Amino acid sequence: MAEKSKKQGSGRYDNNNKKKVTNKSTSHWFRNSVLVSLGAVAFVLLSYLGYLDYNVRTQFEGKRWAIPARVYASPVELYSGYNLTAAKFEALLQTLHYRQDVRLSSEGTYFKNGSQVSIKTREFTFWDQAQPSAVVRVNFTASGIANIVDATQTKDLAIVRLDPVQIGSLYPTIKEDRILIKLEEAPDALIKGLLASEDRDFYQHIGISFKGIARAMWMNVLAGHMVQGGSTITQQLVKNFYLTSERSLNRKVKEALMALILEYRYSKDEILEAYLNEIYLGQDGASAVHGFGLASEFYFGSSLKDLPLEHIASLIALVRGPSEYDPRRYPDRSLQRRNLVLEEMENEAYITKEQAAAARAKPLNVIANTHRSSNRYPGFLDLVKRQLKQEYKEEDLTSQGLKIFTTLDTLVQDALEDSLSKKLSQLEKLPKASDLEAAAVVTRRDSGEIAALMSGREVGGSGFNRALDAVRPIGSLIKPVVYLTALEYPNKYTITTPVSDTAILVKGSGGNDWSPKNYDHVEHGVVGFHTALAHSYNLATVRIGMDIGVARVAKTLRSMGITRPVDLFPSFLLGAAQLTPMEVTQIYQTLAGDGFATPLKGIRAVVSAEGTRLQSYPFTVRQVLDPAVTYIVNTILQEVMHEGTGRSAYQSFPWNYGLVGKTGTTNDAKDSWFAGYTGDYLSVVWIGRDDNKPAGLTGATGALQVWTSLMKQISTQPVTLIPPDNIKMAWVDPANGLLANGNCSGARQYPFVAGSAPEESSPCIDSPVNRVETLINELLPNN
Repeated sequence: MAEKSKKQGSGRYDNNNKKKVTNKSTSHWFRNSVLVSLGAVAFVLLSYLGYLDYNVRTQFEGKRWAIPARVYASPVELYSGYNLTAAKFEALLQTLHYRQDVRLSSEGTYFKNGSQVSIKTREFTFWDQAQPSAVVRVNFTASGIANIVDATQTKDLAIVRLDPVQIGSLYPTIKEDRILIKLEEAPDALIKGLLASEDRDFYQHIGISFKGIARAMWMNVLAGHMVQGGSTITQQLVKNFYLTSERSLNRKVKEALMALILEYRYSKDEILEAYLNEIYLGQDGASAVHGFGLASEFYFGSSLKDLPLEHIASLIALVRGPSEYDPRRYPDRSLQRRNLVLEEMENEAYITKEQAAAARAKPLNVIANTHRSSNRYPGFLDLVKRQLKQEYKEEDLTSQGLKIFTTLDTLVQDALEDSLSKKLSQLEKLPKASDLEAAAVVTRRDSGEIAALMSGREVGGSGFNRALDAVRPIGSLIKPVVYLTALEYPNKYTITTPVSDTAILVKGSGGNDWSPKNYDHVEHGVVGFHTALAHSYNLATVRIGMDIGVARVAKTLRSMGITRPVDLFPSFLLGAAQLTPMEVTQIYQTLAGDGFATPLKGIRAVVSAEGTRLQSYPFTVRQVLDPAVTYIVNTILQEVMHEGTGRSAYQSFPWNYGLVGKTGTTNDAKDSWFAGYTGDYLSVVWIGRDDNKPAGLTGATGALQVWTSLMKQISTQPVTLIPPDNIKMAWVDPANGLLANGNCSGARQYPFVAGSAPEESSPCIDSPVNRVETLINELLPNN
């Protein structure tokens, strides 16, 4: 029994022990599960924090922003005698977003008093020098600028260069724009205003402010609506820089964690500087305005460092909601918010009561909506992009903040747009002239710089660039090239050589003979070489071209800058060759350059964001034609304008202006061309239809009308052709091409290449024609 009892007792002990073991095992399992779960959560949290930390550091320490390249027009340079009226000057200032301000309290301001305009120019870094801000007075007469005075030193200035008009930007995929500023460049009032209204404890908190959250909640309760937010400047930076505007608990937690990381990794000043450049403050069309640097120019047309207190407060007011407090759309709401910012600055003793009152008394005074189109002049900007892409990567153009200084003259461009619009509307009233399109290129005669370009009749149109890509037959514009080539053989051809303008049959292979006709379907018999070109006679031109050889004419064309292959058919001599308006401009630029080829260019320089010049495009020139031969052809092209197909231009110009030009018309009047130059500008105009149907216009009735309207607006210099040393003048009777030799009643002087001029036994020094021309030149003005 005792033994049995012992066994039973032993069994009871074992059962209790098993229970204890089981309980202990369960306890260990639970504890381990909790530890594993906590470990997993900690691992996930640490991994997530590591991920956030990596993202914060990567973007903050890398290239923080993709800054678009800014494309500028050629800066306007003011000087005494410049043909610019006070009204046009004021319009220019408004284009540059200058703001009227009698006190000239900041850069980019002006005021007009009668015939005097006072301006405070903007500080600007050009490709060749940095120019400080200056206060100047510009005095005008009816014809232009009388003088320019430095208002601070009361001395006359020879020249003043204005900051250039921004004509476009080359944006990355996300269209954001900003002007980067450093913290030390920010006005003290801006920093204090932000601290007073957005984050009073910025320099004390760790990224999130429980005190700020409590204060905001209390202020909102007192006001009965949302008047103050609890987000710190650091949190606002995180939201703008890293996150979306999504409203969710998950995003708020992420924002708080990233704010803590940002504060741990970087100094307060680094965070504040990033905030100044990142904060979203408005919308300029499709482009977002970020940072106070750009917002200052966008709303007030002035650099940030020069803003008065009331304008700084207006910018700070936008932080709470750029659309809600937009000073252009909601001026009353914006004014109220601005004054609240001033009140908060006063409460924090950042400004005095008197300063606050003075600022509150000022109006908003924002400039008019200054939408800065990314493509204000699409045709010209297309040209610029094509040239840049030959030397820069797409990423560099859209993210490095480059400054592209171009050759575009906005005054000339505006005149071109005006002429094209008005004249095409008039021309379309003529029979057959419907659905017209156009393209035009304007260059500075002395440099080949492109001053204006139109790719179509629609100013803001985009797409097909007719100036660069419309390959059309050029008609009679080729004829000066034929005559240039012929004059290179002075033993055969001179300016007065008789040529036959009679029917000609050109044999072709396979029985494809060619029998050209004159435009008027009339044969003019034997005419002078110069007459054949001046009146654009086809038959005479073909005879000359076939005599010297089509291949030689094509060689001359290539020497003038044309690289496009051309078919060497006889019809090439009458302009069957197809070229773009830009290529035609290159041909006539060589003529205008007296036989020296100057490549056309649209860019002057490329400057880095730091102000370092990366690329310049210097003036280059090389002689490709005999200057004497070029001089003779230019003389004949002056005859075109006085007596030939271009004579209608002199209804708008003085008789002695020396216009040089040539009309061009293709078969069935499908293309209307004109190319010509004055002393300062060369321009080429094409008019036609995109469907290649007849436009019903000749070069004289179509393109010349646009050309004349444009050049009358922009040109101030007549043409003065200077004969080279190897040119000899001789008196010749234009009726028969014979030397006058005493019979001077109708004689004229003509230029000849030395050695080819006929010998005069009795030169007509005092011929009636010479006396009349001399009298006209004396009586008529030069412009």
